[in-house]
Amino acid sequence: MKLLISIPLFLCFFLLGCDQQNTVVMDTGGSSTSHDAPSVVENKKSHRNVILIIGDGMDDNLITIARNYLVGSRGELVLDTLPQRSAIQVITVSEDNPEQVLYVADSANSATAMATGVETSRGRIATKANSDQNITTIVQLAENKGLKTGIVTTASVTDATPASFVAHIRERGCQGPSEMIGGTGFGGYTNDCSSDLKANGGKGSIAEQIAASDVDLLLGGGLKYFQQPAEGREEGTTVLSLAKENGFSTLFEIAALNDESYKGKVMGLFSKSTMAVRLIGERDRTSELVTHNSKGDTVWPAPFSCEENPAFALVPSLPRMTEFALSHLSQDNSQGFFLMVESASIDKQAHFRNPCGHIGEVKQLDEAVQVALDFIKENPETMLLVTADHGQAAQLIPQQSLFRSFLPSIHSPGYMARIKTPEGAVMGVNYATNNSSIMAEHTGVQVPLYAAGAGISEIPAYMQQSDIFSIMARHLDL
Repeated sequence: MKLLISIPLFLCFFLLGCDQQNTVVMDTGGSSTSHDAPSVVENKKSHRNVILIIGDGMDDNLITIARNYLVGSRGELVLDTLPQRSAIQVITVSEDNPEQVLYVADSANSATAMATGVETSRGRIATKANSDQNITTIVQLAENKGLKTGIVTTASVTDATPASFVAHIRERGCQGPSEMIGGTGFGGYTNDCSSDLKANGGKGSIAEQIAASDVDLLLGGGLKYFQQPAEGREEGTTVLSLAKENGFSTLFEIAALNDESYKGKVMGLFSKSTMAVRLIGERDRTSELVTHNSKGDTVWPAPFSCEENPAFALVPSLPRMTEFALSHLSQDNSQGFFLMVESASIDKQAHFRNPCGHIGEVKQLDEAVQVALDFIKENPETMLLVTADHGQAAQLIPQQSLFRSFLPSIHSPGYMARIKTPEGAVMGVNYATNNSSIMAEHTGVQVPLYAAGAGISEIPAYMQQSDIFSIMARHLDL
């Protein structure tokens, strides 16, 4: 295959990365539609690999909403064909008292749990709560053993989930040198990563740490963070310059993914920040608050369908980047690899209360899963894990209240959308975690884990999120 609401600037750039129209360059891609899960070939000798695919915020509600729209309520996503499924409890701890549990995570602490096996507090990137101690990641362990490593995301490569596998920093908002002190970061708080400055003996911003890393492949957005001046270097030296000095071939256009002859490390930065999403509501429709007429009766939002986002043609799709990553990491490789793939804007579009946005990003993830399954057919010692980092606000509810006939003013208290599905029905999607016009919040629900390929027979039906690290490390013999 070849493939809104107005929100404050600080939340746009640092929590959601919403620079979606400011892309560098076009994907003509498609995707495989075969839903056959691979059988595990026990006797074929090959090196061991792990592919971890994360749907940011992709809990069961978001999967069900996407399934209903994309394949119908009686249909199957590729996800649904994977032979193993588990339930994952997400654990978050307090920054001030790491012995105290919190019940709702963010992407930084939940990705850190998967990347390191250690539970930490919200906003932290592979560092311990309260002590600020760096935690070794599975990427580092794999590199130390000679395995190749890769990161693919539809967000900035400096965003919380990918950063947690590569970098170590106290606050997720410190994505580039300009954001280290005083920049507005996660949750609107002012960044203070002064202890992480190179001048103070730290590793620098997330972008600088990525540029200095030994990761073999990074694909995603975030060019604006690499265009910033590097800390402590002569004038004109950018973070991108540091990456090139460290041996990275840099890609900026979709067409570059058609060249599979790259040797050594590759960094693809295809948009300024988060990459454009696949689907939007027709005429840019999204969720809205329910209103009432002069009699006090509920006026339900008008139903609408989803359509292709024109800006999506300007960035490579997630399955195309996944295909390129698997090809690059497996060439001339006798040791195996670890690859993390993230569909980031499932979460971001749910924050925006854009149902078509998160439906389309589940579709991207589902197509990337098929790419991974196709790879496993030829590389049977590969383990595939597909999961989410935390829950999100979107709920599937009646598109009109079941009690409206005798309670005509009844309605959902949150933002709501009524989506016309291809199977001829109307689906109600609700966002009610808060009453703010800015964004919806995460929820503390358990999340699913799907698995296929080698080594999955020992995966339990229920586990904590940090156990994912142990399962991957054991398969790779780290």
